Amino acid sequence: MSSLITPDPGAVDTLDLTDPRTHAEYDLTRVWQRLRKEQPFYKHRPVGGSEGFWVVSRYEDVSTLYRDTRRFTSEKGNVLTTLLLGGDSAAGMMAAVTDGPRHNDLRRILLKAFSPRALTGVVENIQAAARQLLLDAVAREECDFARDVAAHIPLNAICDLMAVPQADRPFVLECTEAALGSDGGAQSPAVAWQARNDILAYFEKLATERRRNPGTDAVSLLATGTLEGKPLTMDEIVVNCYSLILGGDETSRLSMTGAVAAFLEHPDQWRALLDGEVEISTAVEEVLRWTTPAIHFGRSALEDVPVGDQGQQIKAGDVVTLWNNSANMDEEVFANPGRFDLARTPNKHIAFGYGPHFCLGAYLGRAEIAAMLTALRDIVTTIEPNGEPRRVYSNLLSGMTSLPVVLRPA
Repeated sequence: MSSLITPDPGAVDTLDLTDPRTHAEYDLTRVWQRLRKEQPFYKHRPVGGSEGFWVVSRYEDVSTLYRDTRRFTSEKGNVLTTLLLGGDSAAGMMAAVTDGPRHNDLRRILLKAFSPRALTGVVENIQAAARQLLLDAVAREECDFARDVAAHIPLNAICDLMAVPQADRPFVLECTEAALGSDGGAQSPAVAWQARNDILAYFEKLATERRRNPGTDAVSLLATGTLEGKPLTMDEIVVNCYSLILGGDETSRLSMTGAVAAFLEHPDQWRALLDGEVEISTAVEEVLRWTTPAIHFGRSALEDVPVGDQGQQIKAGDVVTLWNNSANMDEEVFANPGRFDLARTPNKHIAFGYGPHFCLGAYLGRAEIAAMLTALRDIVTTIEPNGEPRRVYSNLLSGMTSLPVVLRPA
């Protein structure tokens, strides 16, 4: 596995958490440990002309702020990039950056597509796809697990949920990869901007068709849904489609790839899975905690809020970032958090966020990881590294865009 740089935890003030390279090239474990212990509410310096922002690293504080919708809002953006630019243009339209009754109404529309009953057929397709992808990979022996296996399971699942035609799915995958991150550090912001616009244009066309001929898929539910007795506008439909496709594809893909990378580094846990010593459902939760693909979400303060025990105060209008990856390694909550332990229980991670904005696709994401772990256990006996992995360059996502391996069958 490729090595990461381990910075001096005392040099936290020199790190730039807005820079994708910081998360792709550095192992920040010791930095997060120091912040949790000494500066759980840390004020990050201004970067690139933008204001500084708060970094919240302890599990208890992160989960508390996720629940506090009275003093903190998502409506000015929920990730660093948009927050530091002054706001999210989808605020008040996209469920992820909408609060209050309107947020509840949008979730109610979307939950019809994400209920376990509605997802029965999608989950069956996921299980069949995972088995076939791994059978094909084993037959070839060499594969890039990230690209040849993990990339296809969540994309096809969310595309099934949204009834995206098969012929369009490679285009959708290409756009989601470019919109959220890169496997290199030099991607132009213009590329990501163009990819986001391509996704929006694609779903405007699809939503227009579904308004004429609706089905039971998520796009149709949005296209025919109402808010306060009025149909959703096309902008509201399109930005929520955008949110579903990006959230549903990238995070599960990174978690599944991260699981295989973890098995390479922790062969005892691979053996525990193979030997049936751990339940698949329990293993899924540890994969989610260990990988935490969405490393942060953000809020804006609506009023002055005293925090911590050092007399600090978050001011109204301040940007506050909640770091899931640090919270999921908090020693006060997880025993020996630096150990990958598929039998870990309880495991109250916050890989899906927490509170009113808890991830809509949590059930689907768990089903995807469960299908992959089950197929791996049933089909593969040996996993060997076969080249250097590549990490995603993003200040929002964590994981690998490439993981060359050799998979051997029984």
